[in-house]
Amino acid sequence: MSHTQGRLLYWLPRILSIAFACFISMFALDVFGEHLSFWQTVLGLTMHLIPTFIMVAAIVIAWRWEWVGAAAFGALAAIYIAWVLPRHHLDWILIIAGPALLVAALFLTDWIKRTEVRAATH
Repeated sequence: MSHTQGRLLYWLPRILSIAFACFISMFALDVFGEHLSFWQTVLGLTMHLIPTFIMVAAIVIAWRWEWVGAAAFGALAAIYIAWVLPRHHLDWILIIAGPALLVAALFLTDWIKRTEVRAATH
């Protein structure tokens, strides 16, 4: 594995997981259109950001242990698919679960090829 490939395989799941967490966080902004009181807005924003908090915790742990990122993002995708599939929103599944599965696959690949990636990046 070349130095560039190793660096790409190391950084890509981390960067994409952060971008995905930011993307998911944007859905919480609809709380501001509800014309709620300050504390109701804070509560609503906190509730809407729970998935982001979970992702951030997974990213922090996965930074060191890639298998945790693979398992966490895979589980988040599976939970979302199970929740949305009965409603027949396949487009939602592609938009939300698709990137989560991609991140999970990249973390898994990084974990499986860990020794090659570390050797290539140093």
